Amino acid sequence: MGIKDSMTSFMVKEIADYLAKDPEKNADRLFGIARKLTKNQQHLAQMDAVQEAISKDGNWKDYYHRIMRELDPKVRNTFIINYFVKSCLLGVPKEKEMAEKLGVDVPWAILIDPTDRCNLRCTGCWAGEYTKKNDLSDELLDRVVGEARDLGIYAIVLSGGEPMTRQNTIFKLARKYNDMIFLAFTNGTLITEETVKNMQEVANFTVAISLEGLEDSTDKRRGEGTFAKVMQAMDMLKEAGIPFGVSTCYTRYNVEEVGSEEYIQTLIDKGAYFNWYFTYVPVGKDADLSLMATPEQREYMYHRVNKLRASKDLFLIDFWNDGGYSNGCIAGGRRYLHINAAGEVEPCAFIHYAVDNIKEKSLEECLKSDLMRAYQKRQPFNENLLLPCPLIDNPHKLVEIVEESGAHFTQTNADGLHELAKRLTPYSEEWFSRAEKLLGKEKETVKQTEN
Repeated sequence: MGIKDSMTSFMVKEIADYLAKDPEKNADRLFGIARKLTKNQQHLAQMDAVQEAISKDGNWKDYYHRIMRELDPKVRNTFIINYFVKSCLLGVPKEKEMAEKLGVDVPWAILIDPTDRCNLRCTGCWAGEYTKKNDLSDELLDRVVGEARDLGIYAIVLSGGEPMTRQNTIFKLARKYNDMIFLAFTNGTLITEETVKNMQEVANFTVAISLEGLEDSTDKRRGEGTFAKVMQAMDMLKEAGIPFGVSTCYTRYNVEEVGSEEYIQTLIDKGAYFNWYFTYVPVGKDADLSLMATPEQREYMYHRVNKLRASKDLFLIDFWNDGGYSNGCIAGGRRYLHINAAGEVEPCAFIHYAVDNIKEKSLEECLKSDLMRAYQKRQPFNENLLLPCPLIDNPHKLVEIVEESGAHFTQTNADGLHELAKRLTPYSEEWFSRAEKLLGKEKETVKQTEN
């Protein structure tokens, strides 16, 4: 860490402590400092929007107060410095600089599977099709994280398998790369008091705990007793002042439940700070399309999430329905890519194709692969950003990408891409019709607002 970065971190820490004493009166000072750290017009516009939101009585003001008053001070300050300052204000400009140098996008985050082993076997989980014998070595993980930071990437996301089976490795990385932010998607059942103590100590590591809804729905898909273990883990994290969130997969069978007021309020009461919605995505030759939320249900979630955002002090993202906020698909190295437990570098956790292995090439070389170039040159995959995905929304696009790049299938079963694309076509066509109507309503709302 250079002298300038150290001074910035010290200054932000002092201001964060100052903010916590009176979050309402002292916020202007933090935003004033933040504006001096960036010339990025998009960041400045986002700061204006956030400052306006937390200055008014309502859910976002309540959310901001929760962050400043309920989190462990060391953890709170570290996340402000590593996430907002390092990863966003300082990291993004460096990523763009490196992208111009390399001739391809440099992502904001890297998603890595330290292992494909898991202590659960959840219905419909694509990870279940892997061999469950792969682990990325500590040395390899250390190299990849170091190469990421050199490129301006300060966010490392961990998945699997169950990443918390590798806790010693994860916390070792978090301690060494203490100016970065680490997040693990976890089933939550392996979070112990020792885990929480380690999270307090490193202060730059958090989790997104998977849920399928309330107790019956979660236990039905993940196994009896899972929900109770997750609730216990959440209680420990809340008591320790650790920021954490939830990863919710919505399927044909739980849409109304996970979009309900009761579900969201349960997450807030348990201490969660964000909820990331993922629609169930079928992967592989024998993918089960019957678990997919129908186009009608997906539209229901579009309306529900926007309504909940306006009223609940919980940060909500619906990855497949929020394409308008992200300018379509964020994968393929544009904002993130995926490295599986065998080392194969995939565009996305749900796009199981690769041409490179991180064991054989550097991260920079993998970013410049034919697969990532083929992916990026087609983004966004549809002019209507409510159809962001090259798999479930535009399946013919994924066929083009794979054929152009010569990518191979990374799962253990036989490659059935053309058959899967054919099976997904009726879904994509129906969602296209609904998305076009939703886009028209969005444009009409904007016109009315401007007038």
